[in-house]
Amino acid sequence: MKGMREIRTRIRAVKNTAQITRAMELVASSKMKKAQDGALGSRAYACELAALLHAVTQQVSLENLHHPFLEARPVERRGVLFITPDKGLCGSLNQNLMKAVLRLPKNTQFVAVGNKGVQFLSRCKMHVLAHFNCPDRIRFRQVQAIVHFLVDAFSEKKIDTVEVLYPRFKNTLVQETVLRSLLPITDFETELQRLYEWMGAERPQTNANGTEFIIEPNGKEILERLPLLFLKKTLYQILLEAKASEHSARMVAMKGATENAENLIHTLQLEYNKARQAGITQEIVELAAGQQRN
Repeated sequence: MKGMREIRTRIRAVKNTAQITRAMELVASSKMKKAQDGALGSRAYACELAALLHAVTQQVSLENLHHPFLEARPVERRGVLFITPDKGLCGSLNQNLMKAVLRLPKNTQFVAVGNKGVQFLSRCKMHVLAHFNCPDRIRFRQVQAIVHFLVDAFSEKKIDTVEVLYPRFKNTLVQETVLRSLLPITDFETELQRLYEWMGAERPQTNANGTEFIIEPNGKEILERLPLLFLKKTLYQILLEAKASEHSARMVAMKGATENAENLIHTLQLEYNKARQAGITQEIVELAAGQQRN
């Protein structure tokens, strides 16, 4: 009977765990839908802004334009924006990001977004310049604060590049760890093509002369402002993709945990029934043996 009591206790414990993981799965599923809609809906604007920046550079000569975002320089200290979730329970997503960090040079300077990232960087004694929080509902003003910090660090030559390490959203089941370079922008054609590939969109076909834009007041002034706007929008899109990846990974992980708990309950129930049947059989045998002695 002691074995049966232990099995019943385990069954109750696993059922409680299954209820928790099922509730977390439903919550993650709801958040995942909103995050996916935001990430997918924002891709078109990011692509159009990149196309606009590329078209303006085709009409305006870059020879007389000295913009810090467009000038390559020797790389002594890489700057990486490390984007992770604030919480765990999202499968291998955090682990894949942390493995990618360990492959970077030791002198890399990090800006962390998310609690899991800053905790890992602190344990590994990496150089963290700043730490930002990123709630489920991302506001554009929060992105501006991160961008201004990165731009200041880049302008003051604390870092020579601005790169982003984040989980890119492909679909509900697949989140890809990506290290993407943001600054400096040295090749608009390559950047535009890479952007369309990352967004999963087809590059629109234009005529031989490209798309014509009327530029006012002048191309130089417009081009001086566009790179910062492009950087803000790109980082905003990246944060949306990271949130969609986080909630998708957590929903899949909690669904798998719930299914495993239900399978374990079924196995324990069979074990309990066998133990109960064995106990009843033993009692019948003892009762029959007692009657024969009498």
